[in-house]
Amino acid sequence: MTNISGVPSWYLVLIKQILAYTGKSNLLDIWPNLEVFFHGGISFTPYREQYQKLIPGDQMNYMETYNASEGFFGIQDDPQKNDMLLMLDYGIFYEFIPSDKVNSSSPPVYTLGDVETGVNYAIIISTNGGLWRYMMGDTIVFTSLNPFRFRISGRTKHFINVFGEEVIIDNAEKALETACKNTGARINEYTAGPVFMSTESKGSHEWLIEFEQQPSDLNLFTETLDDTLKSVNSDYEAKRYKDLNLVKPVVRSLPRDTFSKWLISKNKFGGQNKVPRLSNSREYIDELYGIAGMVKE
Repeated sequence: MTNISGVPSWYLVLIKQILAYTGKSNLLDIWPNLEVFFHGGISFTPYREQYQKLIPGDQMNYMETYNASEGFFGIQDDPQKNDMLLMLDYGIFYEFIPSDKVNSSSPPVYTLGDVETGVNYAIIISTNGGLWRYMMGDTIVFTSLNPFRFRISGRTKHFINVFGEEVIIDNAEKALETACKNTGARINEYTAGPVFMSTESKGSHEWLIEFEQQPSDLNLFTETLDDTLKSVNSDYEAKRYKDLNLVKPVVRSLPRDTFSKWLISKNKFGGQNKVPRLSNSREYIDELYGIAGMVKE
């Protein structure tokens, strides 16, 4: 066995089951020639430290792919870079809409000759398989135009913009990665949503996180998360300025397997099903509270 491929969250479940069955401490004790994990479907960032613990040493490479039922769109062709090369010769014609214009009645649509680096775009595809101007639901940011390289930044429906803060999944992943590094934490799953304003309180964000390894200091984790979001998102920083619009986010730790139980309750456990990371409503948060048997504060 030299390589594995799949969705990081579900493969993590499989690896832990394999280790429990064999009694081994890491995957290389079972497959010593293992050297590549081709992953996709969700961001690898929250899971990287867990994989490095379960597959120790320097021989393992993690290569991202961007493929779906609709087509194959990108590959990480350089393990030293965190972006992917756009596949231009796979029978797909690409168009792009700036993500903040997706819900406009007549949004601007750009082809590859018109895109810019650093802009968050929703992807539209037409394929020789029969799709015509189909919106994937994913958003990307170009990191290079020659050749065309990009990073997946999130989903067109998964973001928090209740207060004009425009927090996308890419922002969340960077903030969580920094918070984990500063506190020694490791994350299994997470979701976040708004805490709405009331006549007596200001708005904020609430993060529900299932930790594989608890942070050494949850307050430091929260502060780092907040500070990093400010540094990567000027809209969030503006709304957090002196607590005028948004106050410090709330981070709550959920019991182990809460997200799995929630997916089971939705008949969405396994396969290509994913935990929604960000939302403009409290639907997921309230449901997870119920699964965990926790009382909202």
